[in-house]
Parts: sequence; structure tokens; C-alpha cells
Amino acid sequence: MSGRKPPKVSFRWWVDRQIAEARERGEFDNLPGTGKPLPKPTGNDAATDWVLREVRKGGHDTKALLPPALALKREVQDLPERLAGERTEQQVRDVVADLNARIRKAYLNHHTGPPLTVALVDVEEAVEDWRRSRAAS
Repeated sequence: MSGRKPPKVSFRWWVDRQIAEARERGEFDNLPGTGKPLPKPTGNDAATDWVLREVRKGGHDTKALLPPALALKREVQDLPERLAGERTEQQVRDVVADLNARIRKAYLNHHTGPPLTVALVDVEEAVEDWRRSRAAS
């Protein structure tokens, strides 16, 4: 590949020429994914789709990619399910206290990203909900 585009040559022509020469040298032969269909588009840009596929392929949770404001909101929404796995009232209180501490910290440090609209979780209400769900099961 030549280092610089020659003068008086269009950028498009120069790039197409570089690709054609690389193809002739076989540099595109046997690349990973050759012969496989392209994944269906999700409406995201290609880079976002690639990151999501790689994170999922690695067995990781895509929630880690959310900005803090949205991650905390999601965590509050998922809290009842999270608390259902706790065995003691003290563990429930500790989980809620930790979440509330992170919410407070986010409000103090929030400067960019989507607006932070998540409210603190009422510890006593969370404990009562946890007790009711345990009694029902």
C-alpha cells in the first residue's frame, strides 16, 4: 500500500485502487467469517452492533455498557428480582443501602450523559416487599 495519495487523484479512486491491489495479493482470502452471512442489522451503527456481539459472545452482561444514569435506573427496576435472592433482612438492607449510596454519589458527580432521574429506594418499603414476596412463596 502506498503511503500517500498521489496529487490530482480522487480519494475514492485511490482507496478503490488500494483495495483492488490488496485483493489481488490475496490479503482478503480466508478472513474470519468468510462465507458466513452478515448479522441482521439492529438499527444501531456497525460499531455498536460489533461491541454488543462481542460482549454477548464473551458471556458478559450488556448492562455494563449503559451510562451511569441509565444503569442505576435499570438497577432500581431490577431490584425486586435481585432482593428475592437474599436470605436475610440484613442482606436486603445492605443491598439497598449500597444502591442508595451509589445513587447519591452519581448525583454528586453527574456532569455528562442522560439526565439522572432515579430516586433513592425506601429501605423499609424494600424490606416489606421482600417479606411479602417470601411469604407468598
